[in-house]
Amino acid sequence: MKIAHANTLAFAIALPVLLVALAAGGCANNAYNVKPVAASPRSDPQADLKVADSALSGGNTDLAATLYEKILAAHPDSVDAQLGLADVAYQTGDLNRAQVLYAQAAARAPAQLGAQLGLARVALRQRRLDDAAALYRTLLVAQPNNVLASEGLGTALDLQGRHDEAQAVYREALRVHPDAQGLRVDLGLSLIVDGHAREGVNVLLDVANLSDAPWQARQNLAFGYGVLGNADSAKKILQLDLPPSAVDDNLRVYQAVRAGLAARRGSAAAAVVKAPGIAESNSAQAGPDTTK
Repeated sequence: MKIAHANTLAFAIALPVLLVALAAGGCANNAYNVKPVAASPRSDPQADLKVADSALSGGNTDLAATLYEKILAAHPDSVDAQLGLADVAYQTGDLNRAQVLYAQAAARAPAQLGAQLGLARVALRQRRLDDAAALYRTLLVAQPNNVLASEGLGTALDLQGRHDEAQAVYREALRVHPDAQGLRVDLGLSLIVDGHAREGVNVLLDVANLSDAPWQARQNLAFGYGVLGNADSAKKILQLDLPPSAVDDNLRVYQAVRAGLAARRGSAAAAVVKAPGIAESNSAQAGPDTTK
């Protein structure tokens, strides 16, 4: 059972209003209606798992849930089927049910990292950021090169405002996985939110220009251009994925974020202006420098 690459989202969840139109078209609010299927003694659970996994990857959560339930009816100890059902709950936004199912799978198979990753993703979506960071760190101890765990940990740190730490996580993971698009997308957005918009845009351009670039790269690149004040470039990118009303909404958000970052920089500059006086006072109290 493979865990879907769901994290990226990956720090775009820090700014959900930017992606409101995409979210409205997504599967987060689609409740699934499980229709039990009688287990057949001739059924092949591995074949059913493959079909269920494909259905889940394709967004057909009803079919996926039905097949996972069918497998569990015949094979109650199937951790893969339970993980699949947990993934269905996660994708459809039933986070409490997903948490229960992931926890049950983790109890049955403590070495199953998919269950631990699921619990971490649920904690992140529920904004239990300390729990999420702890779970992702535990995963990285077991699998230091796990890209999804690095993305998740970085996202949790970014959402806590610990951007320097998050960027260190992304950069270290990119050293081992230089082609991991999700890591670059997250790093670019982290830099933008941290006040390094131009550097963030340059990171995102490396991904957004690829033929198989994820939509998050384009959305975050548009955000970066908006923060830099280049509304025309931001608009052109947004129009690739969003309807006109959503484009206008996002541009207004970008303008507000740009103003907020400018105000933050102004406050920081004012603090720097005051700082030399304090430093001089401390130096005077310390006495003359005799090292020269």
